[in-house]
Amino acid sequence: MRLLVVGRLNGQLSSAVKMAMSAGAKVSHVESIEAATHALRAGQGADLMMVDYELDIGALIAANEAERIRVPIVACGVGADAAGAAAAIRAGAKEFIPLPPDAELIASVLAAVSDDNRPMIVTDQVMKSVIALADQVAPSDASILITGESGVGKEVIARYLHQKSRRANRPFISVNCAAIPENLLESELFGHEKGAFTGAVARRIGKFEEANGGTLLLDEISEMDARLQAKLLRAIQEREIDRVGGTKPVRVDIRILATSNRDLVQAVKDGIFREDLLYRLNVVNLRVPALRERPGDVLALAEHFVKKYSIANGVADRPLSAEARRRLGIHRWPGNVRELENAMHRAVLLSSGPEIDEAAIRLPDGQPLAAADPFARTAQAASLAAEGASRNFVGQTVSAMEQQLIIDTLEHCLGNRTHAANILGISIRTLRNKLKEYTEAGVSVPAPQMGASAA
Repeated sequence: MRLLVVGRLNGQLSSAVKMAMSAGAKVSHVESIEAATHALRAGQGADLMMVDYELDIGALIAANEAERIRVPIVACGVGADAAGAAAAIRAGAKEFIPLPPDAELIASVLAAVSDDNRPMIVTDQVMKSVIALADQVAPSDASILITGESGVGKEVIARYLHQKSRRANRPFISVNCAAIPENLLESELFGHEKGAFTGAVARRIGKFEEANGGTLLLDEISEMDARLQAKLLRAIQEREIDRVGGTKPVRVDIRILATSNRDLVQAVKDGIFREDLLYRLNVVNLRVPALRERPGDVLALAEHFVKKYSIANGVADRPLSAEARRRLGIHRWPGNVRELENAMHRAVLLSSGPEIDEAAIRLPDGQPLAAADPFARTAQAASLAAEGASRNFVGQTVSAMEQQLIIDTLEHCLGNRTHAANILGISIRTLRNKLKEYTEAGVSVPAPQMGASAA
């Protein structure tokens, strides 16, 4: 993590800086808010700023916003009273660190605010296969496209690739293409020269130059405007960029990673994504499976989040009860790892006993996790379906094996066609065509049972 310290380095602040460095931060320093904005504008880059609370934090944030620079701020100060700390928070600081410093407090605040301390938690074999491929391609400079549903951890994989690469000691810069308005994204990526447009009061270094020597992550690349896609393609091909309003190209040495939660092949067919850009980005594709496809990771991730938020909230780290663990395992987690993390954060706050029980684990609407879900696609459900379908396979034809697998899976799903198709990994249309063939051949096909939609 890159930390920019703003203020005079007196004894206590200097001690805090040393503690931050020991926690893994790469620290730079300026004395004034004007110098801080200038450093960020010039491409020095920071993931977090630690600012003396006696400085005008509100003015610093306003100056950065005017330059389209967004870096979270942690205020700090010696002997600050509650009013001073509250004023810093109201001005826009995310947290307040009192000085003299405490090493554990500094480490936890830096990790929480910067949000780049996200270890890779993997126990499921499906996810282990993804990590094995990531390990294989990480040392190269090949562009990698990371795909998967929202919340599966695509950025965590991107950071893992960077950490395993030859550029690990160089910057890792992430740009969320979906969060930045179209008219601002070009300047954000490529920078601009003074006077390039109204409000461009000075040269601004973009993310391409800021990432020079390191890795640039283009998060949710599918949301990028078609015109900008053409400029991005040239930058990737030529390894040089043009600042907005610039007169000569600037050479860059970066590795490109990109993520998407959409089907980019379909986006190409729909005419909203350039096919040549897809080929440039998709040298290697890493598909991150949904959490329901890697049930072995659920409890390991849940326990990690319980520990993380117990520390963050200053409460005892309590184990999950047996019933809580069972319900976590059968929930489908449509919001994936992000939903699980939020659920465990709530559970840490709501739990009051010696264990975190099932009543403390709540869905976003406040409802508890279901006691049972007959359609949940868990490891247990999949193994039961596979066990039933694998009986007496030896000596049968492939067609007969396929028929038995489909019928047994459908029985397991109480006749629900949609859930059976999901477990089998085929489309609902394919499943219906197969069932039509079986019915016409006189094979008994399970009908939807009470409470199970035919879908």
